[in-house]
Amino acid sequence: MQIGEVAQQSGVSVRMLRHYDKIGLLTPSTRSAGGYREYDDGDLQRLFRIESLRTLGLSLAEVAVALADSGADPGALIDRLITQTKERLAAEADLLERLSTLRSGAPQRWAQVEQLLPLIRGLQSVQPVRRQLSALGMDAGDAVRLAEPLTQAVLAETEPITAGALKWALRRSGDAALGPLASALDDPDPLVRRRAVEAIAESPSDAATATLSALLDHDDPVLRRRAALAVGPRGVAQALPVLLQMVIDGVADVDAAEALGALARRRDRAEDLVDLLVTQVNAAADPGARLRLTQALAEVPGPPTVAALSRLRDDEDPNVARSANYLVRLLSSSS
Repeated sequence: MQIGEVAQQSGVSVRMLRHYDKIGLLTPSTRSAGGYREYDDGDLQRLFRIESLRTLGLSLAEVAVALADSGADPGALIDRLITQTKERLAAEADLLERLSTLRSGAPQRWAQVEQLLPLIRGLQSVQPVRRQLSALGMDAGDAVRLAEPLTQAVLAETEPITAGALKWALRRSGDAALGPLASALDDPDPLVRRRAVEAIAESPSDAATATLSALLDHDDPVLRRRAALAVGPRGVAQALPVLLQMVIDGVADVDAAEALGALARRRDRAEDLVDLLVTQVNAAADPGARLRLTQALAEVPGPPTVAALSRLRDDEDPNVARSANYLVRLLSSSS
């Protein structure tokens, strides 16, 4: 067969067949009566072997070595091809992530693309200072458009200063980041979950409050407690048992006591909270818990608190009695 026929049957272009001939990879073996060079069946088989090897990613020089069967170890070549393919896939995955991130910003004009690209590259940089500068360089509109990559950056950040800058930028996005942050609350990594709830807690919006309130019965105690500390002062009554248990257990008990006081004032239920705390003091068996509950009473100032503490000055536990006596004098002098 002449070169045109081979090209038609094999799908390899005439130009490429001539290139194979030029470099000695595939040369027609016969000539026709008219002197034209022709490919025989052996040439066609060699061509199919060439194209088959090229599908593995071999260069033409490597194909020539393989066809020569010079004794070279194919395993070493295949290992190198595997490494190259993995590197290429990683680069493609990186490009796909960058494009997806850019698309999430919903650019409407190429000028916006050019504006967002440096910010995205900065957020994805391996250098903390570049991530920090990228966050600080965003205006509120950029923060909204890049809420998702900003969220990912916040959840992954380990450098405290850079994390502060990223969270500052994230707050500027408003509720745009709430969806990605809420999804991260189910992340298998507890550190990611903690960062997510901390970021949500910094938002004062009603949507953030609703998301946090839903965590008050979560299995993860870190999420449950952090949510309670955030929504208690916002008047969410369901936070009360979580905050009370934090005081009893001695887990961030000072913060929990402050949140309890803010909750009582917000809902105008100070007297009820005083009664509850006194009941818990009397019921608790652990001396440490009784002392913490007594001290928590001071976060609910007013006559009912002073009266309750006055009664506790005669408590059989000297630590509780001394603390109650001190708090009575402190609250009386400040009233």
